[in-house]
Amino acid sequence: MKIAITTIAAILIVASTVSTAYAEVPGWVKNNAGWWADGTISESEFLTGISFLIKDGIIQVPPTATSSETSDTVPDWVKNNAGWWADGTISDNEFVNGIQYLIKSGFISVSVSSDNMSVKSSESENADSELAKLESDLEKCSEIKVGYKRIDCEKPLKKAITLHKYKTDAEKFVLGPITYYWYGIGSEGNEFEIRPSGQPILSIRMLAENTSSEITALHCTSPSICSYDVWDGSKAYKYSGMDFTSGEIVLNPGDSREFNILFGPNIGYGGTEFEYDPSKIYEFRINEPFGSTSILLDLE
Repeated sequence: MKIAITTIAAILIVASTVSTAYAEVPGWVKNNAGWWADGTISESEFLTGISFLIKDGIIQVPPTATSSETSDTVPDWVKNNAGWWADGTISDNEFVNGIQYLIKSGFISVSVSSDNMSVKSSESENADSELAKLESDLEKCSEIKVGYKRIDCEKPLKKAITLHKYKTDAEKFVLGPITYYWYGIGSEGNEFEIRPSGQPILSIRMLAENTSSEITALHCTSPSICSYDVWDGSKAYKYSGMDFTSGEIVLNPGDSREFNILFGPNIGYGGTEFEYDPSKIYEFRINEPFGSTSILLDLE
Protein backbone atom coordinates (compact mmCIF):
# COMPACT_ATOMS: atom_id res chain seq x y z
CA MET A 1 0.00 0.00 0.00
CA LYS A 2 2.88 2.33 0.89
CA ILE A 3 4.53 1.65 -2.48
CA ALA A 4 1.29 2.41 -4.32
CA ILE A 5 0.83 5.72 -2.46
CA THR A 6 4.46 6.70 -3.14
CA THR A 7 4.06 5.93 -6.83
CA ILE A 8 0.85 7.96 -7.08
CA ALA A 9 2.51 10.85 -5.27
CA ALA A 10 5.44 10.73 -7.67
CA ILE A 11 3.12 10.81 -10.65
CA LEU A 12 1.29 13.81 -9.21
CA ILE A 13 4.59 15.60 -8.63
CA VAL A 14 5.66 15.00 -12.23
CA ALA A 15 2.28 16.10 -13.59
CA SER A 16 2.41 19.35 -11.64
CA THR A 17 6.08 20.27 -12.26
CA VAL A 18 6.93 19.40 -15.86
CA SER A 19 5.42 20.14 -19.23
CA THR A 20 3.77 17.46 -21.32
CA ALA A 21 6.56 15.29 -22.73
CA TYR A 22 7.07 14.19 -26.27
CA ALA A 23 9.41 11.28 -26.68
CA GLU A 24 12.18 10.72 -29.16
CA VAL A 25 14.35 8.14 -27.42
CA PRO A 26 16.39 5.53 -29.35
CA GLY A 27 15.67 1.98 -28.26
CA TRP A 28 19.32 1.25 -27.48
CA VAL A 29 19.23 3.79 -24.64
CA LYS A 30 17.14 1.20 -22.78
CA ASN A 31 20.36 -0.73 -22.11
CA ASN A 32 21.69 2.14 -19.99
CA ALA A 33 18.36 2.55 -18.20
CA GLY A 34 18.23 -1.16 -17.42
CA TRP A 35 21.84 -1.26 -16.24
CA TRP A 36 21.22 1.65 -13.87
CA ALA A 37 18.04 0.05 -12.54
CA ASP A 38 19.78 -3.27 -11.79
CA GLY A 39 22.93 -1.66 -10.35
CA THR A 40 25.32 -2.54 -13.19
CA ILE A 41 26.27 1.13 -13.62
CA SER A 42 26.23 3.90 -11.02
CA GLU A 43 23.80 6.78 -10.74
CA SER A 44 26.49 9.26 -11.81
CA GLU A 45 27.37 7.17 -14.88
CA PHE A 46 23.71 7.07 -15.91
CA LEU A 47 23.20 10.82 -15.39
CA THR A 48 26.42 11.66 -17.27
CA GLY A 49 25.40 9.42 -20.15
CA ILE A 50 21.88 10.88 -20.36
CA SER A 51 23.29 14.43 -20.22
CA PHE A 52 25.59 13.61 -23.13
CA LEU A 53 22.77 12.10 -25.19
CA ILE A 54 20.51 15.14 -24.61
CA LYS A 55 23.41 17.49 -25.42
CA ASP A 56 24.01 15.74 -28.75
CA GLY A 57 20.29 15.71 -29.60
CA ILE A 58 20.03 11.90 -29.47
CA ILE A 59 17.37 12.14 -26.74
CA GLN A 60 14.92 15.01 -27.26
CA VAL A 61 12.85 16.38 -24.39
CA PRO A 62 10.68 19.49 -24.12
CA PRO A 63 12.37 22.68 -22.81
CA THR A 64 12.46 22.32 -19.01
CA ALA A 65 13.51 25.06 -16.59
CA THR A 66 15.62 24.23 -13.53
CA SER A 67 13.75 24.78 -10.28
CA SER A 68 15.22 26.84 -7.42
CA GLU A 69 14.21 23.99 -5.12
CA THR A 70 16.51 21.10 -5.96
CA SER A 71 16.91 17.69 -4.38
CA ASP A 72 20.10 16.07 -3.08
CA THR A 73 19.28 12.58 -4.29
CA VAL A 74 17.52 11.06 -7.25
CA PRO A 75 14.13 9.72 -6.09
CA ASP A 76 13.61 5.97 -6.23
CA TRP A 77 10.62 6.38 -8.55
CA VAL A 78 12.90 7.82 -11.29
CA LYS A 79 15.15 4.76 -11.08
CA ASN A 80 12.08 2.52 -11.06
CA ASN A 81 10.80 4.31 -14.16
CA ALA A 82 14.11 3.65 -15.92
CA GLY A 83 13.85 -0.05 -15.16
CA TRP A 84 10.19 -0.26 -16.17
CA TRP A 85 10.92 1.57 -19.43
CA ALA A 86 13.83 -0.77 -20.15
CA ASP A 87 11.57 -3.83 -19.86
CA GLY A 88 8.68 -2.22 -21.76
CA THR A 89 6.32 -1.72 -18.82
CA ILE A 90 5.97 2.02 -19.36
CA SER A 91 6.06 4.22 -22.49
CA ASP A 92 8.74 6.56 -23.86
CA ASN A 93 6.65 9.53 -22.70
CA GLU A 94 6.63 8.28 -19.10
CA PHE A 95 10.40 7.74 -19.21
CA VAL A 96 10.93 11.26 -20.58
CA ASN A 97 8.80 12.61 -17.72
CA GLY A 98 11.44 11.20 -15.38
CA ILE A 99 14.23 12.79 -17.42
CA GLN A 100 12.41 16.13 -17.21
CA TYR A 101 12.28 15.77 -13.42
CA LEU A 102 16.06 15.20 -13.37
CA ILE A 103 16.57 18.34 -15.48
CA LYS A 104 14.21 20.38 -13.28
CA SER A 105 15.95 19.18 -10.12
CA GLY A 106 19.41 20.03 -11.47
CA PHE A 107 20.71 16.47 -11.75
CA ILE A 108 21.10 16.88 -15.53
CA SER A 109 22.43 20.03 -17.14
CA VAL A 110 20.94 20.94 -20.53
CA SER A 111 22.50 24.35 -21.15
CA VAL A 112 24.02 23.15 -24.42
CA SER A 113 20.90 21.15 -25.21
CA SER A 114 18.91 24.38 -25.12
CA ASP A 115 21.23 25.69 -27.85
CA ASN A 116 20.56 22.53 -29.83
CA MET A 117 16.83 23.11 -29.40
CA SER A 118 17.29 26.64 -30.76
CA VAL A 119 19.20 25.28 -33.73
CA LYS A 120 16.49 22.72 -34.38
CA SER A 121 13.86 25.44 -34.17
CA SER A 122 15.85 27.60 -36.58
CA GLU A 123 16.21 24.71 -39.02
CA SER A 124 12.47 24.08 -38.82
CA GLU A 125 11.72 27.74 -39.52
CA ASN A 126 14.11 27.71 -42.49
CA ALA A 127 12.44 24.58 -43.86
CA ASP A 128 8.99 26.17 -43.50
CA SER A 129 10.26 29.31 -45.21
CA GLU A 130 11.69 27.30 -48.10
CA LEU A 131 8.44 25.40 -48.56
CA ALA A 132 6.42 28.63 -48.45
CA LYS A 133 8.61 30.12 -51.19
CA LEU A 134 8.22 27.04 -53.41
CA GLU A 135 4.45 27.09 -52.96
CA SER A 136 4.36 30.83 -53.68
CA ASP A 137 6.36 30.34 -56.89
CA LEU A 138 4.01 27.52 -57.88
CA GLU A 139 1.00 29.80 -57.36
CA LYS A 140 2.56 32.35 -59.70
CA CYS A 141 2.69 29.71 -62.44
CA SER A 142 -1.12 29.79 -62.57
CA GLU A 143 -0.87 33.31 -63.98
CA ILE A 144 0.73 31.97 -67.15
CA LYS A 145 -1.96 31.75 -69.83
CA VAL A 146 -0.19 29.51 -72.36
CA GLY A 147 -0.83 25.92 -71.35
CA TYR A 148 2.51 24.30 -72.11
CA LYS A 149 4.45 27.20 -70.58
CA ARG A 150 2.37 26.94 -67.40
CA ILE A 151 3.08 23.18 -67.23
CA ASP A 152 6.81 23.81 -67.76
CA CYS A 153 6.69 26.30 -64.88
CA GLU A 154 4.75 24.01 -62.53
CA LYS A 155 6.54 20.69 -63.14
CA PRO A 156 9.94 21.42 -61.51
CA LEU A 157 8.29 23.29 -58.61
CA LYS A 158 5.88 20.43 -57.87
CA LYS A 159 8.83 18.04 -57.92
CA ALA A 160 10.83 20.29 -55.59
CA ILE A 161 7.87 20.55 -53.17
CA THR A 162 7.45 16.77 -53.14
CA LEU A 163 11.17 16.26 -52.43
CA HIS A 164 11.12 18.94 -49.72
CA LYS A 165 8.21 17.27 -47.92
CA TYR A 166 9.88 13.85 -48.08
CA LYS A 167 13.13 15.26 -46.70
CA THR A 168 11.27 17.04 -43.90
CA ASP A 169 8.86 14.30 -42.77
CA ALA A 170 9.89 10.89 -44.13
CA GLU A 171 12.31 8.26 -42.86
CA LYS A 172 15.61 8.25 -44.74
CA PHE A 173 17.67 5.29 -46.02
CA VAL A 174 21.04 6.06 -47.63
CA LEU A 175 22.40 3.42 -50.02
CA GLY A 176 25.49 4.62 -51.83
CA PRO A 177 24.49 7.23 -54.43
CA ILE A 178 20.75 6.87 -53.74
CA THR A 179 18.83 8.15 -50.75
CA TYR A 180 15.39 6.60 -50.29
CA TYR A 181 12.61 8.38 -48.37
CA TRP A 182 9.54 6.59 -47.01
CA TYR A 183 6.58 7.80 -44.94
CA GLY A 184 5.55 4.36 -43.68
CA ILE A 185 2.47 2.16 -43.83
CA GLY A 186 -0.72 4.16 -43.43
CA SER A 187 0.47 7.17 -45.42
CA GLU A 188 -0.79 8.03 -48.89
CA GLY A 189 0.30 5.37 -51.36
CA ASN A 190 1.40 3.02 -48.56
CA GLU A 191 -1.60 0.87 -47.69
CA PHE A 192 -2.22 -2.67 -46.55
CA GLU A 193 -5.63 -4.30 -46.80
CA ILE A 194 -7.22 -7.72 -47.16
CA ARG A 195 -9.81 -7.75 -49.93
CA PRO A 196 -13.23 -9.46 -49.50
CA SER A 197 -11.80 -12.29 -51.62
CA GLY A 198 -9.19 -12.87 -48.92
CA GLN A 199 -6.34 -11.55 -51.09
CA PRO A 200 -3.98 -9.27 -49.12
CA ILE A 201 -2.86 -6.16 -51.03
CA LEU A 202 0.23 -4.16 -50.07
CA SER A 203 1.15 -0.86 -51.73
CA ILE A 204 4.57 0.74 -51.32
CA ARG A 205 5.38 4.30 -52.41
CA MET A 206 8.87 5.74 -51.96
CA LEU A 207 11.00 8.54 -53.29
CA ALA A 208 14.57 7.98 -54.50
CA GLU A 209 17.07 10.83 -54.83
CA ASN A 210 20.41 10.62 -56.62
CA THR A 211 22.83 12.52 -54.37
CA SER A 212 25.92 11.55 -56.38
CA SER A 213 27.64 13.13 -59.39
CA GLU A 214 26.97 10.06 -61.58
CA ILE A 215 23.88 8.83 -63.46
CA THR A 216 22.38 5.97 -61.45
CA ALA A 217 19.51 3.58 -62.24
CA LEU A 218 17.05 1.63 -60.08
CA HIS A 219 16.38 -1.85 -61.47
CA CYS A 220 13.18 -3.92 -61.72
CA THR A 221 12.67 -5.57 -65.11
CA SER A 222 10.25 -8.35 -64.09
CA PRO A 223 8.94 -10.02 -60.93
CA SER A 224 11.75 -12.58 -61.09
CA ILE A 225 14.44 -9.95 -61.80
CA CYS A 226 13.74 -7.04 -59.49
CA SER A 227 15.81 -5.33 -56.82
CA TYR A 228 12.71 -4.86 -54.64
CA ASP A 229 10.59 -7.47 -52.84
CA VAL A 230 8.86 -8.30 -49.55
CA TRP A 231 10.31 -10.91 -47.18
CA ASP A 232 8.49 -12.71 -44.36
CA GLY A 233 11.50 -14.48 -42.88
CA SER A 234 11.24 -17.54 -45.09
CA LYS A 235 9.72 -16.47 -48.40
CA ALA A 236 10.27 -13.61 -50.86
CA TYR A 237 7.18 -12.06 -52.46
CA LYS A 238 7.48 -10.53 -55.93
CA TYR A 239 5.52 -7.57 -57.19
CA SER A 240 2.13 -7.63 -58.91
CA GLY A 241 2.54 -4.15 -60.36
CA MET A 242 5.13 -1.38 -60.53
CA ASP A 243 5.82 1.78 -62.50
CA PHE A 244 9.44 1.27 -63.54
CA THR A 245 9.68 2.32 -67.22
CA SER A 246 11.36 -0.41 -69.28
CA GLY A 247 12.52 -2.01 -66.02
CA GLU A 248 14.57 0.97 -64.86
CA ILE A 249 14.28 4.36 -63.24
CA VAL A 250 17.24 6.43 -64.41
CA LEU A 251 18.21 9.31 -62.15
CA ASN A 252 20.58 12.06 -63.20
CA PRO A 253 22.76 13.70 -60.51
CA GLY A 254 20.51 15.66 -58.15
CA ASP A 255 17.35 14.15 -59.65
CA SER A 256 14.56 12.47 -57.64
CA ARG A 257 11.57 10.27 -58.46
CA GLU A 258 8.62 8.74 -56.66
CA PHE A 259 7.88 5.11 -57.48
CA ASN A 260 5.12 2.64 -56.58
CA ILE A 261 5.21 -1.14 -56.13
CA LEU A 262 2.13 -3.33 -55.53
CA PHE A 263 2.16 -6.81 -53.95
CA GLY A 264 -0.92 -9.00 -54.43
CA PRO A 265 -1.99 -11.59 -57.04
CA ASN A 266 0.60 -13.55 -58.99
CA ILE A 267 0.92 -12.05 -62.49
CA GLY A 268 3.38 -14.66 -63.73
CA TYR A 269 6.86 -14.03 -65.12
CA GLY A 270 8.39 -15.56 -62.00
CA GLY A 271 5.97 -13.74 -59.70
CA THR A 272 4.35 -14.86 -56.47
CA GLU A 273 1.01 -14.33 -54.78
CA PHE A 274 1.34 -12.17 -51.71
CA GLU A 275 0.26 -13.94 -48.51
CA TYR A 276 -0.25 -12.53 -45.04
CA ASP A 277 0.29 -14.32 -41.74
CA PRO A 278 -0.16 -12.06 -38.65
CA SER A 279 2.37 -14.18 -36.74
CA LYS A 280 5.16 -13.24 -39.18
CA ILE A 281 7.32 -10.13 -39.51
CA TYR A 282 7.42 -8.54 -42.96
CA GLU A 283 10.19 -6.45 -44.48
CA PHE A 284 10.47 -4.49 -47.69
CA ARG A 285 13.87 -5.31 -49.17
CA ILE A 286 16.09 -3.27 -51.48
CA ASN A 287 18.95 -5.15 -53.11
CA GLU A 288 20.58 -2.90 -55.68
CA PRO A 289 24.19 -3.23 -56.93
CA PHE A 290 25.00 -0.02 -55.04
CA GLY A 291 23.55 -1.13 -51.69
CA SER A 292 21.04 -3.23 -49.77
CA THR A 293 18.69 -2.72 -46.83
CA SER A 294 15.55 -4.15 -45.23
CA ILE A 295 12.74 -1.89 -44.01
CA LEU A 296 10.37 -3.22 -41.33
CA LEU A 297 6.70 -3.17 -42.35
CA ASP A 298 4.00 -2.76 -39.72
CA LEU A 299 1.13 -4.70 -41.32
CA GLU A 300 -0.98 -5.30 -38.21
